[in-house]
Amino acid sequence: MEEQTYTSPMADDEADVLEDDGCNLVLYNDDVHTFDYVIKSLVDICRHTMEQAEQCAILVHYTGQCTVKHGSYSDLLPMHTALLDKQLTSEIKE
Repeated sequence: MEEQTYTSPMADDEADVLEDDGCNLVLYNDDVHTFDYVIKSLVDICRHTMEQAEQCAILVHYTGQCTVKHGSYSDLLPMHTALLDKQLTSEIKE
């Protein structure tokens, strides 16, 4: 006797929503901006706490990059653009 498995049908729009939330905003290190500048930018743009922004700035400095925000592409795009406007190097990764 063959076993049957049940899979719940998922609407296409539900699948898109799940995939859309899987994006990361990554900030990259540079040798131009100060810690204070990066921290203030993360607080202003990404709505980080001071502690969160400080930790991200340290990680960026020592590892070369840090995921500073996770969410949907449409939520991250304005933050990415604002970071670029401040001459900070960032990227949205899926």
